[in-house]
Amino acid sequence: MLDQLKRMAVLAAVVRHGSFAAAARQLRTSTSAVSQQVRALEQDMGVTLLHRTTRKLSLTPAGERFHAGCAAMWAAAEQAQQELAQLRDAPEGELRVAMTVGFARIAGPALAPLLRSHPGLRLHLQVEDGLTDLVAHRIDLALRFGRLPDSAWVAQRIGQLRVGVYAAPSYLARTSIPLDAAGLQAADWLLLQDGTDTPRRVQVRSAAGPRELMIQPRYTSNNQLSLQQLCEAGYGLAMLGDEDVAEAVAAGRLLKLQTDFDLPELPIWALAPQRDTQPAKVRHAVAALKNYLSGAAA
Repeated sequence: MLDQLKRMAVLAAVVRHGSFAAAARQLRTSTSAVSQQVRALEQDMGVTLLHRTTRKLSLTPAGERFHAGCAAMWAAAEQAQQELAQLRDAPEGELRVAMTVGFARIAGPALAPLLRSHPGLRLHLQVEDGLTDLVAHRIDLALRFGRLPDSAWVAQRIGQLRVGVYAAPSYLARTSIPLDAAGLQAADWLLLQDGTDTPRRVQVRSAAGPRELMIQPRYTSNNQLSLQQLCEAGYGLAMLGDEDVAEAVAAGRLLKLQTDFDLPELPIWALAPQRDTQPAKVRHAVAALKNYLSGAAA
């Protein structure tokens, strides 16, 4: 069947260009190869498709009817190529992006210019703090931060997440915890974890060099926004992104603790399926997110 389709395409090229030689140039092959393909097609069909003279070629009545289907197939193939090129070069169709609840806050302002510039582009956000099944949800682009698990997806670093230790004024007034490592390790902690309250080792930077804190959470959640709300309610300390809690800090609902160590910035990654070339919608979305994050960090 594939050989038959190839021969039909060759016949369409011969008729379109008016000769075997011209068709051969367009198909980047030899004139004899084109002639052989047409003869093989006629043998398969059991009918003569072309009248051949030394001066010109013309379709037989049967060839005219058969060529109509060959030409339609050629036109459909060209249309498919054009549509694929358009998808490659211009962002169109549905863009499916997976991200955490915290990242959802930036999706609107980061991607709004792209969506305004390309009316043919639609956006779907898959928002959850757990690990999204990227294949099942047909995700084009996923935003992650921190250390990534092994994956066949391609990761590109697009920014960094500045993290601090935060608490509500009511919690600090009630506990009066010292802000050294020992005092913080003994505090009530809220951590982003999935169904476990096991201790977490946190690498921090101090004037004396890198060190490690062992944190035993008292409250855990798989949702970052829930942790922030618990922190604002005075349940304890939480490691939160500076940009995520900027509004709560400005309103006085949270305070950033001035500790004797710094939490390292977490890299922000854009993950896309492993492909030789990425669709335009993915490339443009990554560029828009990277541009927004670089401006936010400035």
